[in-house]
Amino acid sequence: MFRDSTERMTTETPATPNLIDGAAAETILLRDFMESSQGWGREQGRIVYGKLLTFIESRPGTLIFRVSMKGVDRSDISFASETVVELARRYRGSKGFALIDLTDEDMLENWEAAAARKRQPLMVWRGGRAHVIGAQPSQGTIDAFQFALTHGGVRAAQFAVASGLSIANVSSKFKQLWEQGFLLRREAVAESGGVEFVYLRIG
Repeated sequence: MFRDSTERMTTETPATPNLIDGAAAETILLRDFMESSQGWGREQGRIVYGKLLTFIESRPGTLIFRVSMKGVDRSDISFASETVVELARRYRGSKGFALIDLTDEDMLENWEAAAARKRQPLMVWRGGRAHVIGAQPSQGTIDAFQFALTHGGVRAAQFAVASGLSIANVSSKFKQLWEQGFLLRREAVAESGGVEFVYLRIG
């Protein structure tokens, strides 16, 4: 199902800890918010969404949520669209959501279709490999995105040195990736004593 191409990005990354460059990450089981192991339709999806929303709002200090699919046997496009995909869209730029333990190819197709329908990028992690489903980064930002994925948390100056591009150019790329929901960012103290952004991968 996953192909190593610009249609659907796949990147080898190191194992992700529960703290990404100072940002807290938490793993939750989607099944814990469901009545059964079957996720069908918009109505059921909206009920689960409400439960997830309440939980997420109770975790203001958590920036990244890894949503485990363990125990979920089926989920259709409507259910996927109304739950995690909608959460990712709602919190775009402020919190990140990634799917883990998603091994069923039929379910994966449904989640991909749901993310594409809402034009929302969504990270899927499988065996240390990061995949983007739904919206894809532009050709002009792919290199910056891959750099962020392999480093966890990056500053514009780091990629500028690695790529030979200007700080202004790199900053524009990272800002675009953040605005479109591919990365998160937080403020940090620069070496100069001022404030700069650290851009974080999701997952």
